[in-house]
Amino acid sequence: MSFSMETKNELSRLVSEDYCCQLAELSALIRMSGTIQLAGFQKVNIKIATENAAIARKIFTLLKKCFGIHTELMVKKNKVLKKNNHYMMIINSSAGANDILQKLGILRVDDGQFSIDYSIPHGLVKNRCCKRAYLRGAFLGAGSVSDPEKTYHLEFVTSSEEHSEDLKDLINEFELGAKIVQRKNSYVVYLKEGDQIVDLLNIMGAHTALLNLENIRIVKQVRNNVNRIVNCETANLSKIVNASMRQIENIEYIERTHGFKILPDGLREIAELRLQYKEASLKELGQMLTPPVGKSGVNHRLRKIEKIAEKIRQKEGDVQR
Repeated sequence: MSFSMETKNELSRLVSEDYCCQLAELSALIRMSGTIQLAGFQKVNIKIATENAAIARKIFTLLKKCFGIHTELMVKKNKVLKKNNHYMMIINSSAGANDILQKLGILRVDDGQFSIDYSIPHGLVKNRCCKRAYLRGAFLGAGSVSDPEKTYHLEFVTSSEEHSEDLKDLINEFELGAKIVQRKNSYVVYLKEGDQIVDLLNIMGAHTALLNLENIRIVKQVRNNVNRIVNCETANLSKIVNASMRQIENIEYIERTHGFKILPDGLREIAELRLQYKEASLKELGQMLTPPVGKSGVNHRLRKIEKIAEKIRQKEGDVQR
């Protein structure tokens, strides 16, 4: 089961005891996953469809709690391999569809004329708890969250630009920084930062999903830190190996062309040790000297040897490869 599906299943089991929150969540659910059908003069039907059985049960429960409606839940079996079933509920005009849509702030009646109100009704989200409930319903209706193992992305998809702006503003009342992008004929309200998604999951009440995401984030952070350390150590090791090879090449060149007799005692001693202990670190080489010398002292001597080798190459006309 995907992380998004697990999150929706968790939120579907969460039913507020407060009537105001139930209305707000149901309004978002129907607005995001419902369809309004004309059924005659000033009559409409509501058709609600979802592929998630848990969400269908929640809509059924909210309709019963808010409006006392026992709507029929129809299941359409999908015979295609690995495809979900479709769950559908239809609320006819005779069952009070018009009144339901008006109370949910979706249908507006002016002088006997019906029109769809695409804005989020302020009366339904005036309380902070109702704002949370509306966002929960919007996510269940047309939201998704990516697998945090791969990327951080949570989004709501709506067909109305006005509703997308209101939804973005509602999310940003919690200081989350939601943004909007148009995708073909839809408007997508999204979050892309891990911290933002964690906060929104908490706001909606998906605490188990939140903990799972946080655990994944911690593992990824540890993994990234380990990789960073390994890469850093690998890079440092490469530098050390390259420096050692260059030092040995310079020393062997001096020995081959002029011998160590041209080197002062201090340089000759470190040159002989470098050839004898090719894999030793600067610190280890320094401890072998009499008296012992620190890393910077050893490095200083080896740099002097490098300059001597360069002078010989220039004089002999040799080009270092």
